[in-house]
Amino acid sequence: MKTVYWIQGGGCGGDSMSFLSHNFPDISELFRVLHLELLWHPSFSSYSPGGQDLLLESILQGKKILDILILEGSVICGPSGTGMFDVFKGRPKKDLVQELAQQAQVVIAAGTCASYGGFGADSEVESTGLQFHKSQPGGLLGKDFRAGSGRPVINLAGCPCHHDVMAGALGAVADGTSLDLDEFQRPREWYGTMIHQGCTRNEYHEYRVEESDFGELGCLFFHMGCAGPLVPGPCNKLLWNQQSSKPRAGVPCFGCTDPEFPRNNPFFYTQNIEGIPLSLPKGVNRAHYMVYKSMAAAAAPVRLKKRTAKV
Repeated sequence: MKTVYWIQGGGCGGDSMSFLSHNFPDISELFRVLHLELLWHPSFSSYSPGGQDLLLESILQGKKILDILILEGSVICGPSGTGMFDVFKGRPKKDLVQELAQQAQVVIAAGTCASYGGFGADSEVESTGLQFHKSQPGGLLGKDFRAGSGRPVINLAGCPCHHDVMAGALGAVADGTSLDLDEFQRPREWYGTMIHQGCTRNEYHEYRVEESDFGELGCLFFHMGCAGPLVPGPCNKLLWNQQSSKPRAGVPCFGCTDPEFPRNNPFFYTQNIEGIPLSLPKGVNRAHYMVYKSMAAAAAPVRLKKRTAKV
């Protein structure tokens, strides 16, 4: 049986709340099926403070094997690199995270904050990710860090991380399966395609039937700030709670799996030049895109313009 220690950094607890939504099976059954022992979770565990101290001491001394370390939330390094904005027992929590990482066989960053710094990465809080600071390798542990298994940190990006992604990653680690990671150390199994792929609004996008307000069926990329064509993730394929996703519910994708999330521009506005978004999918030529989309808009079927297509 492999052991799991889940530690909370600087964040909202959203990744834990997301994980609770995994119900096929529920997470208690999931841990049982995967033969995982949850040593500690800040919300699920019932150790006394003294009991937790003894557990940590046994892990840090190597008496208790730590197979999987999961960090939720960013590593707080402020003020001025001291980490004293976020302390545990009077010492910077960043130091504890680093010591635990040295003991772990596998290290998982749950969510974009733990992966890349997220909210606070450009503020006095000085938050960072475990092995990245936004899109730059480094973070708390440094770009050359490898866990006991020889693997780098596994970044399960998202705000929050999708519950099925967390369950799948734990299943792979428990089984000893090596996950293929992209350049930002996200598993390609779930981050190998764009959010746009699988979106129910794709036909509207192709014909540039676009929206500038909520409540309609058209594409949200051109005016409403949707990042679906720009960032990878599983949201339109796995769905949240097996039910829906932001675009299906009429809300633009915020691009929360991207290392630079959150960006400085507003969520519900697309920065553009002559109606063409400033940010285009990788490999797309702007001039060709402008011509193609103008032709596509002119050829859009009436049923799409009237928003009568089935979704």
